[in-house]
Amino acid sequence: MTKKISIAIDGPAGAGKSTVAKIVADRLSYTYIDTGAMYRAFTYKAIKENINMSSEEELVRMLKETTIELKNGGGKQLVLLDGEDVTKEIRQPDITNSVSEVAAHPFVREEMVARQKALGAEGGVVMDGRDIGTNVLPHSELKIFLSASADIRATRRHKENIEKGYPSDLAKIKSNIMVRDKQDTERKVSPLRKAEDAIEIDTSFLSVDEVVSRIIQLAKERIEAS
Repeated sequence: MTKKISIAIDGPAGAGKSTVAKIVADRLSYTYIDTGAMYRAFTYKAIKENINMSSEEELVRMLKETTIELKNGGGKQLVLLDGEDVTKEIRQPDITNSVSEVAAHPFVREEMVARQKALGAEGGVVMDGRDIGTNVLPHSELKIFLSASADIRATRRHKENIEKGYPSDLAKIKSNIMVRDKQDTERKVSPLRKAEDAIEIDTSFLSVDEVVSRIIQLAKERIEAS
């Protein structure tokens, strides 16, 4: 029986992590775990319940009473928040602009990381986020760090918003991405950084298929060597 490895994909906002990770997981018949969706779902609930985003105590108390599930449905991943499907809602711009603030709280990350580690413990997973290779799955057999310029990432997000029918301002998106980069890289707990043994892929001028093919090739090498 072929061993199933764990694949960690990290990188800044808009680098293409989720898109690539979903396809890689599908090609390998692995489970895709979108850690960003977990933080987004929690942020969505915090906004709905008017929780003070700067109050770690309030957020932790709410998180302990919150269930977040990732399930496959109709060929795509569904995000269930306390049993309710919020897959579409958590992609709205106000969630995007607030999620880094919520994720920066140490005890919030501690609880989320514990949940993510449990999901990835058995292998056969592709997990993407900001600190997967460095913190959540530090022993994963393949670590990828996707990068792209802020301009490229902003343009991608702008196009995505337009396609989904969300109001979108390219200049504002770029500004928000740069703020998120600063928050993600400078936070005290599990900052965004490339793991020492991660392979960096600059996606700026690569197609999704080209990035996926590169990761699949690397994964097959790791699988054959295990």
